[in-house]
Amino acid sequence: MTPLTFRTAALADLPAIVALLADDELGRRREATGAQLDERYVAAFAAIEADANQRLMVAVDGDAVVGTLQLSFIPGIAHTGAWRGQIESVRIAAPLRGSGAGRQMLEWALAECRARGCSVVQLTTDKRRTDAHRFYERLGFVASHAGYKLTL
Repeated sequence: MTPLTFRTAALADLPAIVALLADDELGRRREATGAQLDERYVAAFAAIEADANQRLMVAVDGDAVVGTLQLSFIPGIAHTGAWRGQIESVRIAAPLRGSGAGRQMLEWALAECRARGCSVVQLTTDKRRTDAHRFYERLGFVASHAGYKLTL
């Protein structure tokens, strides 16, 4: 695997990001795909871009967007005022899964969290994504907490 390039996503990357998010059984049910990009994605992108504690990034191989994730930097009172890095919406293009591209992307994200002074990095993953669970555990993540969500 050749080294990937990581950068903050641009508005022009949104179609590729949405395609990555929709590229599995779970994502197909969650994402709005079609010829026209849903305006909710554009609004979400603008909100992320305007918030200094949010970063939507892409992994690029040549000119192709091959991965994405969102980093949130969360201040907190717990753990002596520790900052947390929250990693969400992690996706790697299907042909690159198992190639080391995901490891590169997560290592980049962890370095970004360290640079921002985060004391802990957390993420959530759907219970049905067992391959992802093994991947995160190989990177040193521990399933130490139970997570709950409520769809509104």
